[in-house]
Amino acid sequence: MPASPFDLAGSLALITGSSRGLGLGMARALAGAGAAVVLNARDAEALKVAAEALSAEGHTVHTAAFDVTDHAAASEAVSRIETEIGAIGILFNNAGVNIRGPLADMGVADWSTVLATNLDSVFHVSQAVGQGMIARGRGKIVNTCSLMSRVARAGVAPYAASKGGAMMLTKAMAVEWAAHNIQVNGIAPGYIRTELTEPLVRDAAFSQWVLSRTPAGRWGEPADLAGAVVFLASPASDFVTGHILYVDGGFTAQA
Repeated sequence: MPASPFDLAGSLALITGSSRGLGLGMARALAGAGAAVVLNARDAEALKVAAEALSAEGHTVHTAAFDVTDHAAASEAVSRIETEIGAIGILFNNAGVNIRGPLADMGVADWSTVLATNLDSVFHVSQAVGQGMIARGRGKIVNTCSLMSRVARAGVAPYAASKGGAMMLTKAMAVEWAAHNIQVNGIAPGYIRTELTEPLVRDAAFSQWVLSRTPAGRWGEPADLAGAVVFLASPASDFVTGHILYVDGGFTAQA
């Protein structure tokens, strides 16, 4: 047993959608707890920049550029990682996208893009990684859900649908794979300030709505997720599965 139940030394973690934003923040948190990390995105150059940043902080970092919405590509990439780097003990499904607009006018292509990235990819990558975890009899899978897994607002129907699906897929995976000592949980961030959400932060009306709706009275920061990320990936959560951990400043607790 590790000296601390939160110690990830000796673990290898694959984080999808981790060249920037929350994914990179989650990778940093896992690496800080001792895990070697594999960053993923489609853009190899962006991955190189992110990997260099984490390596400069003293972490062990690898990269795997592949499209998580492509089942064959995901399966091939996971096989390559496990052959060339090591067994994946932690999978963080984080890749995501949001295309906003009125549902009545939403194009089929936009709907499909959001569902493929936010929901289908969780199946593609989890199935590939899960097979190895089942064979080894252990593993941690964490899926990035959202407060939109539970509530909705106008203009984000495909995103809400995808995150609601991710929540239920998390629970289904947890039930099926618990007997193999695999814990599957979800982390549900609230409104977090990143380079991707900066336009919303700068939108005075929207930002005021977020602040008024969030009991904590502020936007979250990527660092606010670090403790939850490490907990769900560590031995500390060995009897926690099928749970969605909201990190939202109280947003979903308020009527």
